[in-house]
Amino acid sequence: MTPLLLVAAGVLALITGVAVLRTFGPRYRVGRLLATTPRVSVDAARAIATSRRPRYVRVEGRIDSEEDFEDAQHRPLVFRRTRLEAHRAAGWQAFEDRRERVAFHVNEGLSSIGVDDAALDAGLVVVPRESVGVASDLGERMPAGLPPATPVRARIEQVSSVEHAVVLGVPMLDAGEPRMTAGLGRPLVLTTLETPEAMRVLTGGATGRPRFAAALLGGGVVLAAAGVAWGFLALVRVLP
Repeated sequence: MTPLLLVAAGVLALITGVAVLRTFGPRYRVGRLLATTPRVSVDAARAIATSRRPRYVRVEGRIDSEEDFEDAQHRPLVFRRTRLEAHRAAGWQAFEDRRERVAFHVNEGLSSIGVDDAALDAGLVVVPRESVGVASDLGERMPAGLPPATPVRARIEQVSSVEHAVVLGVPMLDAGEPRMTAGLGRPLVLTTLETPEAMRVLTGGATGRPRFAAALLGGGVVLAAAGVAWGFLALVRVLP
């Protein structure tokens, strides 16, 4: 084997590893952002908003709101997304998507910054609550043309005002008040989970694909580095 073949094998392994990670769709990008976005204090995020020099950053703090609403267990919520999905040939597809939300912010000490609740979408990472049945269980809410025996599920994602949150976004001024929102081509991300647990939610509990991708990426780096080192040593030997 020549150095060039080692480098080529390493590059191929890296490309394959990235391709495996991309099978997770938008969740892969959210996971990468959670792992790499620099953390700043809430005070620093507020300063970024007022400086009008946008940066994508991470803040952490306790969620708070003056307008929370209760769920069935009387927990105070600031955000709830309820999706009804039907299982078709292409997988689970939503046919109803309802959101309930109020203005909220995150506190760090005596400082706070708002969160653009309207921008929360694929970047919301919480443990979902699910119930599964068939379309006929929905009664009048069953979509027209959907066979009664079609598997359906209700998927609920919610955020409580008593939780600690990690928020990734761009601090910007909204009506003179700083808040975290999507920007610079990146989504607003909010999770109430520790990073390892958030990664498990993003992968849907799958462990095989992430480990396989990690092995490919690690092996690719080793092979490429070995090929470059071998080629460099071979070049040194032939030099006068």
